[in-house]
Amino acid sequence: MEKVAENIHGYNYGTAEIAVSRISVQDLEELKISVGFTLDDQLQLRLAGEVLAEQTKQIVEHWRSGIIASIPNLSRHSRSPEGEPLPDYAAKSNLRFEQWILDTCLRPYDQDWLNYQEEIALRHTSVKKNRVDNVKSTSYVPLRDIVAFIAVMNETIKPYLAAKGHSAEEVDRMHRAWCKSLQLQVAIWTRPYTDCSQAANEW
Repeated sequence: MEKVAENIHGYNYGTAEIAVSRISVQDLEELKISVGFTLDDQLQLRLAGEVLAEQTKQIVEHWRSGIIASIPNLSRHSRSPEGEPLPDYAAKSNLRFEQWILDTCLRPYDQDWLNYQEEIALRHTSVKKNRVDNVKSTSYVPLRDIVAFIAVMNETIKPYLAAKGHSAEEVDRMHRAWCKSLQLQVAIWTRPYTDCSQAANEW
């Protein structure tokens, strides 16, 4: 599996440190059906991963510095309580964000992938936010902001998918697969947010 860097702080995909997801593999298969995620989408995502592999840094900088940084209700989640930048936190989380792009495209959607999706979600709730990097920032990222920002990521990824000279039809197929995957992932991420024993009232 390709990685964006040899050492990615806090990236422990597929290790015993990650708890088994409370969502079953059967649940995942049913969600795939609900979102219309097919074998062809898996193949298109693999092609997308090859296209995006050398662009992950540029993409994340676009999302973080070009968009999120100008939106106060989003940028505050990677800043101190006083609104000061946390450059070390940003650098570490950016690498994980870059790796998430590759994981979205190139990883098999199996138990390890499902487990790490739940870990990603928990790291945005008060259960685990800030703990991996030992920083002081907002206590959680509201679910509403995550759901809303999916639209931005879906819209802005398309030019990067077109950067390697594929036909418009090929780009559209990769883009549809990407959008389905993000819809699938956000459905999984909502689980901890809707579990009152974990992240109550963090909408």
